[in-house]
Amino acid sequence: MSTSKTGRLSGKRVLITGTGGGQGEVAQRLFASEGASVIGCDLKSGAAERTAEELRKEGFDVFGSTVDLTDPEQSAAWVRDGAASMGGLDVLYNNASGFGFAPFSRMDFKLWRHVMNVELDLVFHTTSAAWPLLLKNGGSLINIASYSALRGIEPLAQVAHAAAKGGVISMTRALAAEGASHGVRANSISPGFVSTPATDKAVDSQGKAWQLSKALIQRAGTGHDIAYMALYLASDESSWVTGQNFSVDGGATAGWRDDAETARIAAKVASA
Repeated sequence: MSTSKTGRLSGKRVLITGTGGGQGEVAQRLFASEGASVIGCDLKSGAAERTAEELRKEGFDVFGSTVDLTDPEQSAAWVRDGAASMGGLDVLYNNASGFGFAPFSRMDFKLWRHVMNVELDLVFHTTSAAWPLLLKNGGSLINIASYSALRGIEPLAQVAHAAAKGGVISMTRALAAEGASHGVRANSISPGFVSTPATDKAVDSQGKAWQLSKALIQRAGTGHDIAYMALYLASDESSWVTGQNFSVDGGATAGWRDDAETARIAAKVASA
């Protein structure tokens, strides 16, 4: 069992996708340290098993397995088996996601369907399997979306990505409505640019600097920035919160910041 008996998630039974690294690995450790029993999964062979084993050596109740979440049967089996081993389910955290980008003028249907499959369909697969379990005793559903669903960003060539993550937000809101009378809460999180091994590999230094220049807080997000929001939504502290999308993006969707222009205007006013 977990070494934490009095944490914010004490006694919670949690499924988290994408725990082999990045945001999912950070969330898995945080949730376990707050008293949850956690079962994770990852597409990369052995990755979820490795991160879970590291935590078990520290005394936490964490297990992981290799799962292709684009396969409905594998997804459903992971949910059913995981919930059965924990004696039920309190939280499903759909963190895992693939990606695919191209300007719309160069996008074909194959790429479009790929993005829908790895960003939206996999959320359906796990959630449809977990839904009866959550309806039975209530619980929390947490889905990762993206600030791309909230803003059109030309250089990111994100039409399919934005559509898929917009679908995640709308799906979450609709599930919140259907689950409310059963004690199920559903919320989504829309991160901005978060530094992970995957994003650091995919985005060069110029692209990263450009994205950060558009935020009010001009640093990359971390896995902990997202995990702490998810922790709140998984805990009983958020018992009156459902159907919401939380932007955790350094203020990228809140407004503009331009220090040079602000300084120029201030100097002009001062000299007037």
